[in-house]
Order: sequence, then structure tokens, then C-alpha cells
Amino acid sequence: MAKPGCCSGFLEASKPYFAMISLQFGYAGMNILSKVSLNGGMSHYVLVVYRHAFATAVIAPFAFIFERKAQPRITFPVFVQIFFLALLGPVIDQNFYYAGLKYTSPTFSCAISNMLPAMTFVMAVIFRMEKMSLKKVRCQAKIVGTAVTVAGAMLMTLYKGPIVEMVWSKHIHPPKSYATNSSANSDKDWFKGSIFLIIATLAWSGLFVLQTHALKTYKNHQLSLTSLVCFVGTLQAIAVTFVMEHKTSVWKIGFDMNLLAAAYAGIVTSSISYYVQGLVIKKKGPVFATAFSPLMMIIVAILGSFILAEKIFLGGVLGSILIVMGLYSVLWGKHKESVENKAHAEEIPDAIKVAQVSGKLAVTIIGDIEANEIQMGKGSSDDHQELAATNKDLVCCR
Repeated sequence: MAKPGCCSGFLEASKPYFAMISLQFGYAGMNILSKVSLNGGMSHYVLVVYRHAFATAVIAPFAFIFERKAQPRITFPVFVQIFFLALLGPVIDQNFYYAGLKYTSPTFSCAISNMLPAMTFVMAVIFRMEKMSLKKVRCQAKIVGTAVTVAGAMLMTLYKGPIVEMVWSKHIHPPKSYATNSSANSDKDWFKGSIFLIIATLAWSGLFVLQTHALKTYKNHQLSLTSLVCFVGTLQAIAVTFVMEHKTSVWKIGFDMNLLAAAYAGIVTSSISYYVQGLVIKKKGPVFATAFSPLMMIIVAILGSFILAEKIFLGGVLGSILIVMGLYSVLWGKHKESVENKAHAEEIPDAIKVAQVSGKLAVTIIGDIEANEIQMGKGSSDDHQELAATNKDLVCCR
């Protein structure tokens, strides 16, 4: 009788791990399919439009079914927040990311994306949402991790180096349109693609900073916020596409790789992953979810070498190692901060009970603390602590 219980307990404990590993395969598939589509001539502006149109169509019905009660009023300040969230996410982030992906490679793009926690930390410090205490080890870890991450990104951008040959890639000859012909891409294009990817990651981190404030209004209506951002982002992306693309032929899409890339990115990456990621974050916290990001880079490198015959350069390998080291240093600092805040919050109710304050006040304070723990995985309601909880609770996922 003990064995079935043991197995069920193991399976239950393993669910978050299986979920995050599956998500990394999902993200990897999006990068590969998008690269194939872009290599085939699809405009990245149009890809962004169709992707978020699919995402809106998938998320909006669930938002209507599960969150139609007590919907927040869309006042002018709330609309401005949604407008800029859509501008930062679907428009700036996605367009620059796809442009960078077109000029570089899926593996390179995924590696640069791992700079996100470090960039979010920097923006949080700039906007005074992150309190710094240089004497504490956790703050030192985040600063060192950010510096190492930036160094890795600079190395990948400025130095390509010799090609690192994969054992299996020597015998693979994919279709010409799928292959990533690095020799055809000049160093100038590679550098330009790197800059595009860094800008995309900056926009992504800016989205998290702004999303922290928007989630105060949509605390219990996150699906509604996501569907609104995707819808407004689709309209903005259409306007941008009309300005940048003057040929009506770019809008044509059939039952081909272009449709698959847009539908896959919209349904899997911007819809299903949002729900699964939310469940994992509630159970294990945002740091746990972010820790699996480097796995996507490894999966993309393997799949890219098979499907696209992608060439991996020494500079990319060394830079990726530095970025991953910096990523885990930042995440370790965030984890220690989370543990300290949670321990500090647990002391507050005891102090309130000892002081025997008004019962109503005690219940209110304890309730607020518990609500913050559920919402953020931490025990504080300060803006800089709320920001950490949104690091992987994406409005628009890649």
C-alpha cells in the first residue's frame, strides 16, 4: 500500500518540473518555427499581427467565462497603462525580437533573452522599485550577476570566433530555405541583429516594470489584462505594419509554415504557457520558473543544428556560459531576498498577537500579508518585491 502512495506523491511533486520542461520545449518550437517562417520570406511585422490575433482569440473567451464578474473599470489612466503594455510587448519587444532572430540565429536569440532578469533588476533600481543594500550578499550577487550577464552579451555581440562543429550536424542537409546560412549574413547584419535583440529584451523588462502597476488594478483579472493587451497590441501592430509594409501581398497567408508559426506562437507561447506558468509560479515561485530558461537555449541549439543546420560560434558559446552564470547569480540573490522577506513577514503576526491589538486590525494585517504571499510568493507589498513576482508571469510570452 505504501508504494502507490509513494508513486503518487512523487508524481505530484514532479508536476512543476515536467510542466516547466514542457514549456521550454514549447518555447524552443516557437523559435525554430519562427526562424523557418522568417527565412521563407514572411514579414516579421505581419507575423506579430497574426500571432497576437490568435492569442486574443484564444485568451478572450476564457477571460469572459472565468473573470466576467467585478471587472475593473477601464478609466483613462488604466487605458494608458494597457496601451503602453501593448506597445512594449506585442509591438516593440516582438518586432525587434523577430527582426533580431532573422539576422542572427535561434540559439543566439535565446541566449540574449536570458538577460531578462538582470535587465529587469537594473530597471527596477533606476525606477527605485528595488532597494539596494551593498552590505548584503544577496544584493552583491545580483550586481555581480548583472555585470557578468552584460559581459556575456557584449562578448556574443562583438566576437563570433570559429565555428563549433556538432558531431551530428556534419551529416545533415536541410532544405535550402530552412538553413541558417551564416556566411550569407555579414558581420554587420549579425551585429545589427544583436542590437535588435538587446532592445527587445529591454522592452520586455520595461513591460514587467509597468505590469507591476497594472496588476494592482487587475489583481484578480489577469486573463482579462492579457486579452486586452494582446487585442490592443494587435491593433497597434496592424498600424505599424501598414506604415512599414506597403505591399498587400505580405498579408497573404495560407495553410503553410507561416500560418503554423503564427498560430503556434499565439496559441502555445502566448496562451497555454501563460496559464501553465501561472500555476507553477503560484506553487513554486517565480525564481523556480525562471531557473529553467537556459534549458530552452540548449534545446534550441540541438533542434537548430538538426532542422536548420545552424552554425554555432565559439563567441556564442562563451557568451552563453557567462549569461547563464549571471542569470543564476541574479536568481540566487532574488531567492535569498524572497526567503528573508517571507521570514520577516511571518514575524509580524506574532508581534501583533503579543501586543493584543484590535482583533479587526490584526485580522486585516494578517490577511493582507497572506494575500501578498499568495500573489507574490513573498511576504511584502513593496513595489520592488511585487516586481520579482511578475518576472515570469508574462503578459506576452516569447
